[in-house]
Amino acid sequence: MAARVEAATMGGEIDEEESDERGSMWDLDQKLDQSMDEEAGRLRNMYREKKFSALLLMQLSFQSLGVVYGDLGTSPLYVFYNTFPHGIKDPEDIIGALSLIIYSLTLIPLLKYVFVVCKANDNGQGGTFALYSLLCRHAKVKTIQNQHRTDEELTTYSRTTFHEHSFAAKTKRWLEKRTSRKTALLILVLVGTCMVIGDGILTPAISVLSAAGGLRVNLPHISNGVVVFVAVVILVSLFSVQHYGTDRVGWLFAPIVFLWFLSIASIGMYNIWKHDTSVLKAFSPVYIYRYFKRGGRDRWTSLGGIMLSITGIEALFADLSHFPVSAVQIAFTVIVFPCLLLAYSGQAAYIRRYPDHVADAFYRSIPGSVYWPMFIIATAAAIVASQATISATFSLVKQALAHGCFPRVKVVHTSRKFLGQIYVPDINWILMILCIAVTAGFKNQSQIGNAYGTAVVIVMLVTTLLMTLIMILVWRCHWVLVLIFTVLSLVVECTYFSAMLFKIDQGGWVPLVIAAAFLLIMWVWHYGTLKRYEFEMHSRVSMAWILGLGPSLGLVRVPGVGLVYTELASGVPHIFSHFITNLPAIHSVVVFVCVKNLPVYTVPEEERFLVKRIGPKNFHMFRCVARYGYRDLHKKDDDFEKRLFESLFLYVRLESMMEGGCSDSDDYSICGSQQQLKDTLGNGNENENLATFDTFDSIESITPVKRVSNTVTASSQMSGVDELEFINGCRDAGVVHIMGNTVVRARREARFYKKIAIDYVYAFLRKICREHSVIYNVPQESLLNVGQIFYV
Repeated sequence: MAARVEAATMGGEIDEEESDERGSMWDLDQKLDQSMDEEAGRLRNMYREKKFSALLLMQLSFQSLGVVYGDLGTSPLYVFYNTFPHGIKDPEDIIGALSLIIYSLTLIPLLKYVFVVCKANDNGQGGTFALYSLLCRHAKVKTIQNQHRTDEELTTYSRTTFHEHSFAAKTKRWLEKRTSRKTALLILVLVGTCMVIGDGILTPAISVLSAAGGLRVNLPHISNGVVVFVAVVILVSLFSVQHYGTDRVGWLFAPIVFLWFLSIASIGMYNIWKHDTSVLKAFSPVYIYRYFKRGGRDRWTSLGGIMLSITGIEALFADLSHFPVSAVQIAFTVIVFPCLLLAYSGQAAYIRRYPDHVADAFYRSIPGSVYWPMFIIATAAAIVASQATISATFSLVKQALAHGCFPRVKVVHTSRKFLGQIYVPDINWILMILCIAVTAGFKNQSQIGNAYGTAVVIVMLVTTLLMTLIMILVWRCHWVLVLIFTVLSLVVECTYFSAMLFKIDQGGWVPLVIAAAFLLIMWVWHYGTLKRYEFEMHSRVSMAWILGLGPSLGLVRVPGVGLVYTELASGVPHIFSHFITNLPAIHSVVVFVCVKNLPVYTVPEEERFLVKRIGPKNFHMFRCVARYGYRDLHKKDDDFEKRLFESLFLYVRLESMMEGGCSDSDDYSICGSQQQLKDTLGNGNENENLATFDTFDSIESITPVKRVSNTVTASSQMSGVDELEFINGCRDAGVVHIMGNTVVRARREARFYKKIAIDYVYAFLRKICREHSVIYNVPQESLLNVGQIFYV
């Protein structure tokens, strides 16, 4: 044994090279095994992530049912009654109407909205203003040109570029060439928004009234007045609890709507099997041709009722922000679409046997043993559908408010988890009053259905036109694809629109009146805001005048910080010259604060504030631009003033570091931050564009040392630490918020309609809307209003 060990040892000593080679091979095998284990682990983790993401996607698809598809899902309550309001003359018309419903659901909600329009979201945000924001980032189509090139450096400011000679570039130049085209685009967006607001009034009315109408089917002695009263009570209760938000009860929405879809699909299959399986032949488009071939005005106008089967698609798009597009697509294709087809086919099979029951086709087709449970589910689903439309209306009003197209109203954030869940009290009560008026005024589904259809078809037309521009400018599609999409969409939607024209006198005028009222309010507000901004831009004070006043600005500089609020992101506002020419003193530190809304869905907190210096250091004047997206909110718990001063201190500190130089690596990173900050602050020329920063400001922010050394002596310079202490001392002495109490008047030579718009309508809206001080949570004891009159 010892000999063998010794021999082995000697062998090992003699054959060292072979041993080393074997050792290296062993190490290599170990490394290969280790790398294989790591790869296997990585593959297992990938599998788990995919499995987890798939489960999460299924969960989100389920939850999207309650928020996105409530309105579309409750259409079976009233479609066949509005399609045949005067009864059924030919049983074959039922097959033709069912075929139209099937292909309407296929072409518009499925193909157009779910698989095309939903992909045109703005970082998950839907609605007409989300499409408009996309267009504003890809072309200069905003009527209020207050953007600067530094805004395009935001992480959320995504856009694509295209070749100068491409069709997209030509379209962009065509849009930007004339102001009238920009105005027409904005009016188109406002029309679509106003029609969606009309949907927010009509959807609760028709959904709840149709659901409550089930009482008369099983309790025939109940009068129509009782049904209307029950519907009004439900509507008042629905609007009264809006301030609680949907976060607390939102978890119930998806199970209710899911149960609704399963119920109507099951009843549909039961009715097909029991009454008439031949209705399945409606899947052949031949019956659409035969339906219209039989002629008659009633068949053409019945398209107004058939179109109600696709209502809710704009609420679908507007409520898109809560879920990824893939979840919405899965929910529609797997659950919503087949369940709706079965529900409509079942109703068609029932009324083929009982054509006299078309007025209450939905409730009549329910088996008696499940009638009351189905009535409860239908009422709950109608409430959920109404909630989805109301939430979409709140969202669109918030977007319009951010774009300067709606008077300043109170917006309440109702959820700590979901940013998009908001409540607008003023709009809520207006919707409730109008909804009750529509319900009690019409008292039947037919006229409300006509009104509802008119609003929906106009929104669809607006979306088609906006999508045409999106496909050209954003997606850069070939013009052939754009032409195919536009022509097919317009052919279908204009057909429905022509049918709705026959029903304007039968209730179709209601959304037109509502939309006209909201359009007047939104356009006058935007027009007044635009003229006010243009006046401020042209009447701003030159920097030469400010420099001529000297460091004291020709006044007594009292301890404290003055925050001068202005809508200008460049230059010194007219309100400042008005202030210092009427008062003998000004604060030691002056900060011009501009709150600006950008065509992005949100601005990250770390990118919200832009700060730079105005004039030499001993002037102690700064500009702070606070940037918000159309989804961002000014919440009560946000300390706007605190964050503003933090940004101001950071700017002064970084500026001081740049002057002193950097030595170690950490300082280099600070220098890099300073350079990035200076680049962000811009170095453009104001003369090139009204939206750019003025020349002196930009030079000052880039080369503060050189500018200051040319203006004041070295002895008067203040180090960054000393200036921070100085600003802190002034802050402790008191902060005063200086705001302009501006009165806008039309000029004497202005036309009469401009005088009416500015002197009466706009003045009234400004009187009843919220003040800036309330929106920014400015303490009343620190507020100073400066009155001035603008003639536009």
